[in-house]
Amino acid sequence: MGVFSRLKIGFGMARRSGRVLRSHPKLLVFPLIGGLSGIAFIATLFGSLYLTESVQEPGMILYGALFVAYFVETFVASFFTAALVSATRTVFHGEEPSIRKALGTAWQRKLPLVIWSLVAATVGVIIRLIQSEEGIGAQIAAAIFAAAWSVMTYFVVPVIVFRDPSATEMLKESATTFKDTWGESVGAMATIDIFSLLLALVGLGLGILTFVLTGGTGIQLLATVLIGGSAFVFGLLIGKALSGVAKTALYVYATESTAPEYFDDMNFSEIAGENSESARTLGDRLGDSGGGQI
Repeated sequence: MGVFSRLKIGFGMARRSGRVLRSHPKLLVFPLIGGLSGIAFIATLFGSLYLTESVQEPGMILYGALFVAYFVETFVASFFTAALVSATRTVFHGEEPSIRKALGTAWQRKLPLVIWSLVAATVGVIIRLIQSEEGIGAQIAAAIFAAAWSVMTYFVVPVIVFRDPSATEMLKESATTFKDTWGESVGAMATIDIFSLLLALVGLGLGILTFVLTGGTGIQLLATVLIGGSAFVFGLLIGKALSGVAKTALYVYATESTAPEYFDDMNFSEIAGENSESARTLGDRLGDSGGGQI
């Protein structure tokens, strides 16, 4: 199958992820709570550091704070993404998702989520250290490292939810799944990113329009920030939710060689034929380890 055919399927998966959200809007709760929690923590941590003037120069305090920030931010985001993946899996089984049960499943996976967050925080600090070096070579190296890391860990949370793996297994299975579905994954990510960007631009446009029409003073300026900011946050929220649903659908397809509900009108036959051996191998590993059920 060609690149454009794979990308087309990826776009279709992103659109069908939106269909899942329209049918089950409660799924938006997970990225909303996760996003607000992460923002509150980061604002508190770095707000305190700036108030005490502790980050004037890069050093142990700054990088220690970055590690803590990366760790907590990754854990919070991953925890609520795990809940979203669990709830989406329930939808794919034809059942009504429960926020309480999904959060319970995420909590049962707290240990591998903590391990993943520690690994991600360590890598995040390493990338930041590379970026702090002078020269274009360091910047290019950091960008390549960050891109490769994002690709390799794209399916880490679904792997954790479905399998409860070790640190090595979660990275290996995530990279393998991305390799088997790279075209669909890239297409879905591109569509979701474009959609989120469009919503953010709409929010910016509404903010500018409000500013122009109201004169941009006093309470009018507050209205501008609220309208533009709300639309921007809404775009990010939808993007996070779409991404979680699409990842779950892709993971189910890659490991079970079946199209989940809401995606059953897509033609996966050519891809299944192309990747059947890798899909069976991955599926066998899942079965041998006792995973695959939530």
